[in-house]
Amino acid sequence: MRRRDVLDGLAAPAFLRGAQQKQPNLLLILSDDHTRDHVGCFGNPVIQTPVMNKMAADGMKMDRMFTAAPQCVPSRSALMTGKSPVANRMGRFATPMPPEVKTLPELLRPKNYYTGVCRRYYHLDGVLTPSPLTQRIYDEAEMRTWAKRIDFLHVGGGREQTPVVMNEFLDKAGKKPFFFWVNFSDPHHVWDRNAIPKPHDPAKIPLPAHLPDLPGMRDDLARYYDEIARADDELGMVLGVLEKRGLAENTLVIFMGDNGHAFPHGKGSLYDPGLNVPCVARWPGKIKPGSTSSNLLSGEDVTPTFLEAAGLRGTREMSGKSFLPLLTGSASYQPRKHIFAARLPHGNSNYTAQTKASTFDLSRCARSGSHKLIWNYTPYQEYSPVDSANDAGWKEMVAAHQAGKLPAAIDKAYFTRPRPVVELFDLDKDPSELNNVAGLPEYSQVEEELKVALQEKMVRDYDFLPPPFNEAGAPPARAGQRK
Repeated sequence: MRRRDVLDGLAAPAFLRGAQQKQPNLLLILSDDHTRDHVGCFGNPVIQTPVMNKMAADGMKMDRMFTAAPQCVPSRSALMTGKSPVANRMGRFATPMPPEVKTLPELLRPKNYYTGVCRRYYHLDGVLTPSPLTQRIYDEAEMRTWAKRIDFLHVGGGREQTPVVMNEFLDKAGKKPFFFWVNFSDPHHVWDRNAIPKPHDPAKIPLPAHLPDLPGMRDDLARYYDEIARADDELGMVLGVLEKRGLAENTLVIFMGDNGHAFPHGKGSLYDPGLNVPCVARWPGKIKPGSTSSNLLSGEDVTPTFLEAAGLRGTREMSGKSFLPLLTGSASYQPRKHIFAARLPHGNSNYTAQTKASTFDLSRCARSGSHKLIWNYTPYQEYSPVDSANDAGWKEMVAAHQAGKLPAAIDKAYFTRPRPVVELFDLDKDPSELNNVAGLPEYSQVEEELKVALQEKMVRDYDFLPPPFNEAGAPPARAGQRK
């Protein structure tokens, strides 16, 4: 991996070089806690996602988009900066974005973009309702900076407000090109009962191999599917505003999840269901309708991609790689060999002797197209899924474990303590990441490759955790010492 693999010396894309070409509008839409497999166009046979499916038919769907973290705050920090959450110093869930870190909206200013954020709290300005102590610190140190980074900020409100707020934003943008970041609440836990007129049937839900077939798990998934269907309807509202205002043709739209679902092996973990999110891009006349990519993409790549679409260069600090050439079919696109992700603390609670992995867990991963290495730094933390530990699915899993009735591979995945420090998975043979092959002689070469890649990522990002290999070699022999 080179120190710099995006945008240095980049000329404006060919389709922006003509003086008559209008600056493109840029729209980023995030669903909340959404794993890739839970969309119809990504192969799910029962889920109700007609708008997402139509958007994929009109543009490109990306099978291998991985967020930079399996949690909303660090993931979103990468989406907005082109850098990992570790490099951004966003490792503590409650921290505001450091003021010296430049974000996508700020980087678009040279091109006179009108920028904004709306809907669900976007998590990059610290705790939404801080304690008096934290509020005092925020105020004294002037740590909340997002109102200065963008032109338009509207957080909170229900989904019915989305088109209202979007129209307000567009009215204020006037004739300027715009960047707008729309954040859905769905399908974030808590999953509402009867979220849509025709709820999904739990009996018809396809269960992944890493989840046991239990009534509570099926019911939890059905409610989660209902919220995805509701998010699909909200996506239709957003795209509908573009159409009504005649803006669709000149707008690059990227829809994706901020991280994976809040089930075991998902949110809060570095397994694929926690990182691999749906991602669809649409830009009429620029992106081939119905196209698909299986290239490895990272959440770090979103900011460089939008910047290149606007004819701008990224900063030298960015580790993200623009995938605009991939979207537009350019032969200049150079695929990634690896993606990386960091598991960091979650939530705003302090640490106690009873704290579980759902709140505090530290790990890093490097993933190629066929294998994944995970390095667990807190293996003694008791596993518990993020957000859904009090739902029926996990409670039934715990009861089945205690009764010795869970399938062996599932039981081992969630109830082994301590967990292995090093995990390696052959994703072609074991896509559910249940069979750890770390240390096996036949995998020594690929394990070495991924450790080297992870070492480089951690060193370049100034990671605070120790990398896979010792950084210091043997000290030089002193004069007169035997060699």
